[in-house]
Amino acid sequence: MNRYNRRVQVPDLQLPKYDNVEESVDREEGDSGINNGVARLTITESNVSDDQEPFMGVKVRRKASRHRDIQGDYLDVPSHSYLMKILQKQGDNQVLFADKVLKFTGSGKMKQRILLITDFAVYIVDPEINALKRRIALAAVEKICLSELSDNFFAIIIPTEYDLLMASTRKTEIVTVLVEATKSASDYELDVVFSNSFEYNADAELVKKIEFEEVEGGVKTRITRN
Repeated sequence: MNRYNRRVQVPDLQLPKYDNVEESVDREEGDSGINNGVARLTITESNVSDDQEPFMGVKVRRKASRHRDIQGDYLDVPSHSYLMKILQKQGDNQVLFADKVLKFTGSGKMKQRILLITDFAVYIVDPEINALKRRIALAAVEKICLSELSDNFFAIIIPTEYDLLMASTRKTEIVTVLVEATKSASDYELDVVFSNSFEYNADAELVKKIEFEEVEGGVKTRITRN
């Protein structure tokens, strides 16, 4: 069953300005509680300009997002021996993207993680303990889901596992790198889906729904257990 509303191809890189996430659920990863089934996250200081320009005819871009240098590796991965050891152990050498992101756990708690994208896989690393938390082969990724508004959220959908919901100031660059890397590594092009409401598998047995609403001063985000 198709859970999503719209499917388009990702364009040239245009990077969004970061929004502030005001509130998160206070449960640890693996906790079975659901905080009454609802996590409310309010995004403020959107700084959307008067001359809002459609992103691929769908996504609203901020004025500040139109002119940024693309760096790819924002962490200088070769200078971090533990990151190099993680990659070398898996046989990966080419880093296409590296930066810190916010990852939402199955319980809804936000945790800072390092996102690495190579020409073969996506890595999620815990920077506090310098440990690999998850490696996802690019071939396992089915699609990426985003809202149609000017927020920083994106979900990587992995049908054979549980999905990833994250937020990043460099969301559009991440999406573009994933699309191009998947195209190079396999014979298909990754779908990029835009909808202001979509579902994702927060863990192996938990489906959540995330909804986006444009409000005065920014975008309001609501996550509920489906």
